[in-house]
Amino acid sequence: MTSVIRTRADLRDALRDAPRPIGLVPTMGWLHDGHRTLMERARAADATTVVTIFVNPRQFNVADDFMQYPRNEASDLAICESEGVDIVFAPAASEVYPPGFDTVVTIGAVARPLEGAARPGHFDGVATVVAILFDLVGADRAYFGQKDAQQVMVIRRMARDLAIRTEVIACPTVRERDGLALSSRNVHLSPAERTAAPVLHRALLAARARWEAGERSGHVLRAAMRDELAREPLAEVDYVSVADGETLAELDRVDGPALLSLAVRFGTTRLIDNEPLAG
Repeated sequence: MTSVIRTRADLRDALRDAPRPIGLVPTMGWLHDGHRTLMERARAADATTVVTIFVNPRQFNVADDFMQYPRNEASDLAICESEGVDIVFAPAASEVYPPGFDTVVTIGAVARPLEGAARPGHFDGVATVVAILFDLVGADRAYFGQKDAQQVMVIRRMARDLAIRTEVIACPTVRERDGLALSSRNVHLSPAERTAAPVLHRALLAARARWEAGERSGHVLRAAMRDELAREPLAEVDYVSVADGETLAELDRVDGPALLSLAVRFGTTRLIDNEPLAG
């Protein structure tokens, strides 16, 4: 049976004698099949599985975005129970950021482009809350979705630089049949926008096809994504990127591992997706 814990003190008590290794799945709730996949990976590899459910206010740039983020704790807890999760940590904000909290974890170069440029301060909020959760849980492994590729890179850098022993594991993006990456934000799409949204994956695959055919120009690969996106009238492009797979510096030429990524708005909903190139 899944234990639901609300406070730091109770979490530490519950984990004191928990079998190791401990696998952690940090989430903001509104759980879907992508989260289920992370839980399955943790259950397969670890003796104790912990899921955190916390909508982190410090990673939202706009207050309305935080308020509108979908929430359904009852459904989330039922999913965790069905996946055999041992502990769910679902704290109030005051348990994560106690009164007087005045510390921010800031990551360097890998956090600055792409989502870092589009959402100033976002990765400070992510790195800060994940550092807290890693410490509270003391996890041996933590599982994240590849859909948020830059976030995974930021968290790995944070863990490496701060000597946090938790291994950060990226799991493949889970998609709908039409290619749309699962995301809690998809619930905000209108029917027309939902029909249009798979253009993100088609754009990535268009660039991948050019790369697999031998194209190595970053400019040409970015143009392939933009051309595909331009065919969808509802798609408002934020950015398209062909970046180094380790530094996220934009590439003129792809000669090694790289990351194709993009951010696109459909009405008020902003979606991201990516496709790694192995090099």
